[in-house]
Amino acid sequence: MDIYTIIFLALAVFIFLRLRSVLGQRTGSERPPYDRAAPNVVQRGQDNNVVPIPGSVIDQPASAAPTEPVEPTERWKGIAEPGTALAQGLDAVAVQDSSFDPRHFLSGARSAYEMIVLAFANGDRRALRDLLSTEVYESFEAAIKDREKHEQKTETRFVSIDKAEIVSAEARDRSTQLTVRFVSQMISVTRDKAGTIVDGSPDKVADITDIWTFARDSTSRDPNWKLVGTGSAH
Repeated sequence: MDIYTIIFLALAVFIFLRLRSVLGQRTGSERPPYDRAAPNVVQRGQDNNVVPIPGSVIDQPASAAPTEPVEPTERWKGIAEPGTALAQGLDAVAVQDSSFDPRHFLSGARSAYEMIVLAFANGDRRALRDLLSTEVYESFEAAIKDREKHEQKTETRFVSIDKAEIVSAEARDRSTQLTVRFVSQMISVTRDKAGTIVDGSPDKVADITDIWTFARDSTSRDPNWKLVGTGSAH
């Protein structure tokens, strides 16, 4: 071998020894490579505080603590006096629908009351059809048609809804009915084609008391109530 071959061999041995000292040797008892993703996977599996996508599902506790039984005298506190016909009617409603909440119902009834009054004034049949029973809708539509026939327009504006209270409750067969007294203040005026006032006043605030009955099928999955009866108190 010439001198150059000897030099290259010497360099190769030197490089091999240096790599061996830096990288070490495998003995068969090495630990597996570190997986940077593993801790995150474990954390996701153990973390229960995951925020769900809005609107996907309604989450409920996996094991809700049992609620304490409510005393009869406290059950309808602020809604009905114990032992009254109203309290007994609410008891019957709760038997048919254990999730019934009178305060939640009244909140929805106030909104429905305002929507229906304004939809009637504006002749919005589509909105009324979703909120009224067939019989009540036909009555409202007849009044709207009469107004249209005489080319009249009604303008109604709520000043306030001062009170909404349940005055009677009934559960019969599959039907649940609740009657609500609404006390409100509103401004309402009806004008003819020429703009002449034929009813009401654009400046006078009227005190209105309406007594409306809402009903729903307690066996239906549809949670919505519909207006099935109207009346007024003078």
